[in-house]
Amino acid sequence: MRPFAYTRADDIASAVRSVQPVPGHAPTDAPGQFIVGGTTILDLMKLGVMAPETLVDLNGLARDHGAIEATHDGLRLGGLVKMSAAAEHNAVRRDYPVIADSLRLAASAQLRNMASLAGNILQRTRCSYFRDVRWTACNKRNPGSGCAAIGGNTRKHAVLGASDACIATYPGDFAQALVALGASVETMGIGGGRSIAIEQLHRGPEHPEIETVLRPGEIITAFVVPAGRWTRRSTFVKVRDRQSYEFPLASAAVALELDGDRVSEARIALGGVAYRPWRATAAEAALRGRRLDTTSATEAARAAFADARQRGDNRYKIELGQRTLVRALLQAKAMDV
Repeated sequence: MRPFAYTRADDIASAVRSVQPVPGHAPTDAPGQFIVGGTTILDLMKLGVMAPETLVDLNGLARDHGAIEATHDGLRLGGLVKMSAAAEHNAVRRDYPVIADSLRLAASAQLRNMASLAGNILQRTRCSYFRDVRWTACNKRNPGSGCAAIGGNTRKHAVLGASDACIATYPGDFAQALVALGASVETMGIGGGRSIAIEQLHRGPEHPEIETVLRPGEIITAFVVPAGRWTRRSTFVKVRDRQSYEFPLASAAVALELDGDRVSEARIALGGVAYRPWRATAAEAALRGRRLDTTSATEAARAAFADARQRGDNRYKIELGQRTLVRALLQAKAMDV
């Protein structure tokens, strides 16, 4: 790991000022970077993938941006809330179980106690070609160099939303829950605050080095989840190589509103199979107004993967992703709400 300076921000204004935009640098390559739990950035620094000159500790902002508020209008999660705190919160578990499930199934208990929700949502891909700097062809690390994963070991790579520029998967779980619930992100930056729909936060693969729409120095201060008739009947299913401390091969976040056994509203997001958190709108449309059973769930899953593209070893992900979604839909239907 290269030497770096460390500083601690005590208020949002000083934090934002401490990380200035640098022309020609992607936000993730800027000399200054924020740190809270450090469960992602420190790993990447040790691997030589990231080499910031300064780390700005944001833990001092938790007093203003570390609370959970549940009202009749919805749920507000501070950006500096720890993953474990949100997963164990009574209102989250009762009214937004898909969020609690997605956080509970992530990482280990120790990491969940350290990691913030904002840091989790911004975690970077676990693609081995990105994380091993001996592979020089990686458009995320070295724009324009190519994608070594194409033609390589693609077992864990994306079948949805990827391109010839990058076929990595987004590794997180919490983001899919937020996408399914139609959440938004509140931020603060040099130009002031703004609200961003969670579906718009992560960019596509056209310029892999620019992963989100956040500007340099912009901080996620909160996640806002609107109340809805589907939030209680929601669940998260994650399929992985082992049952703990592993990233998904396929996952599905599902929220349903049912009239008897007929679907009034379906909200679906997929993980482990796509370049970024993936809203499965075709699957949602295929379910609305229909009775939810194995047949309709299977047809919706096929619609979700209609545009999937296999590359090498990841062909199995198309069927696995479909089966994971069917399982999540039927599991949500069976919930006692």
